[in-house]
Amino acid sequence: MQIAKLSVVVPVRNEQDNLSPLINEICTALDGVVSFEIVYVNDGSTDNTAQKLTEIALSCPQLRVIHHQTSCGQSTAVRTGVKAATGDWIATLDGDGQNDPADIPKLIAAVEGGVDLVGGNRRHARKDTFIKRISSVIANTVRSWMLGDSTPDTGCGLKLFRRDVFLDLPYFDHMHRFLPALVIRRGGRVVSVPVNHRPRERGVSNYGTLDRLLVGIVDLFGVMWLQRRAKRPEVIIK
Repeated sequence: MQIAKLSVVVPVRNEQDNLSPLINEICTALDGVVSFEIVYVNDGSTDNTAQKLTEIALSCPQLRVIHHQTSCGQSTAVRTGVKAATGDWIATLDGDGQNDPADIPKLIAAVEGGVDLVGGNRRHARKDTFIKRISSVIANTVRSWMLGDSTPDTGCGLKLFRRDVFLDLPYFDHMHRFLPALVIRRGGRVVSVPVNHRPRERGVSNYGTLDRLLVGIVDLFGVMWLQRRAKRPEVIIK
């Protein structure tokens, strides 16, 4: 399946030192591969992220910048970017530089008839602390068992999906961790491909392991409720 235009959506909060290197990598990875734009959503940063994005945009015609006045969280920032995007497909990646933009063409190559979402799988390449790695394995195992989404690493920020499909999904805070299950609930097909993962070189993480775990447990039961209430009618047009 051919992608007419790709929008790369990157949510960031206080990532001033990671902006220029990552944007350069995205351009290098996609130049000559697909028509693309880069949509950065500054989620209420309190450092120099806003100013640096404005400066970079002057010399990078592919870059568009959107600002949240205050932080609304990663899922809301992603949704803001997707709504503003002009591409028919969306690629997302984290703004900390740990996702490798060079893997985006690999996700594009995995798109075929009926696939609505391609997710990255960092499971055997993850460069994080032991606590983050083991908590991720446990969370992904429990989530996959309870939701049946057959996705080994739903927390990977590197994903590729159809814009219209995403905007048709039920929206709630932290929904980005449940995109495969939500797409399947809609009747779509999801595939995963192995991707690279890199250690964070600059800045610090803007969220902790415990708070994500507690919120994730509550959301997990909420998504299960959504699955049980799903209806997919067979529509006949005459």
